[in-house]
Amino acid sequence: MYEKDGEKYFVVDSHSHFWDASRENWREGREEFAKGWIDCFYGYHQLAPPETHWDYEKYLKVTPEDFKRDMYEEGHVDVAIFQSTYLKEWYTNGFNTVDQNAALLEELGDKVIVNGRFDPRDGAEGLKQLEADAKKYNLKGVKLYTAEWNGDSRGYKLTDPATYEFLAAAQELGIKNIHAHKGPTIWPLNKDAFSADDVDQAATDHQGLNFIIEHAAIPRIDDFCFMAVQEPNVYAGLSVVIGGLMHARPKFFAKVMGELLFWVGEDRMTFGGDYNIWTPKWQVEGFVDWQMPDDPAFSDYPRLTAATKKKILGLNAARLYDIPVPAELQLPSDDPAQPGEQLVDA
Repeated sequence: MYEKDGEKYFVVDSHSHFWDASRENWREGREEFAKGWIDCFYGYHQLAPPETHWDYEKYLKVTPEDFKRDMYEEGHVDVAIFQSTYLKEWYTNGFNTVDQNAALLEELGDKVIVNGRFDPRDGAEGLKQLEADAKKYNLKGVKLYTAEWNGDSRGYKLTDPATYEFLAAAQELGIKNIHAHKGPTIWPLNKDAFSADDVDQAATDHQGLNFIIEHAAIPRIDDFCFMAVQEPNVYAGLSVVIGGLMHARPKFFAKVMGELLFWVGEDRMTFGGDYNIWTPKWQVEGFVDWQMPDDPAFSDYPRLTAATKKKILGLNAARLYDIPVPAELQLPSDDPAQPGEQLVDA
């Protein structure tokens, strides 16, 4: 929880990781790709305020103590949602698997939610694994990396028939939140495989699912906004939008936020600090302090209120994941008896 100027903010970090990019985990013969991937992340790390930067060795693999301190003790986070990213073509044990993330479940309890993943190219075995993970971890969401390498394949689409089979299976298992990385590329993945061109058809065909498009498809912000405004079950995940732009590219950040607020709206935007690319403390505090520039170039964009920021920082994600919100941290219009009311029925 974060408090500023008499306002209290319930914070759900809906996009965090607990990765293992240590050299010991680099797959033999694929070390250049494992290193290139985490080096690209470390480059994004430099977009944060200098005083928050870590040295490279710490960046490769943080400890549980680092996570608890950075997220909960200092970062103002009430609930963190782990997003799984496997990348087993480059990392022997996976970069950030559901099992790795779940190691913190017993200790942190309801302070953390573990999301799974699926890859439609895994076929029947992948469906079995999704079902097993869903039952074991009570999954409410999955993270999809449509540009992930899998054998000779360099990506897939949300509209592929195999993907539709997995989406149907996810819905049957009670998994209603589909987080899809549709933003900046990370070397050596292909940028075009992260295109958001497949989102609208998949969202239209699966009205019982919520599609949280991580990183709001930047730099394709205009295409995303004109698509998302028409799809009521599409949401803009603000991971990288805040961490990558708010400090380093303030004018572009204002444009992106303005377009999202105008077209998608404050009820369909979710905060994600993207730990441990960045820590959440400076992002939460900076976003609460941030306002649209007082400049004619930004005059047609909506202004943010305290209520807007409360929705984005936590209340929207709380509804998506049925997370109970203390009465004193809800908006006056919220129904205290239904603090985690889902937006889409599974």
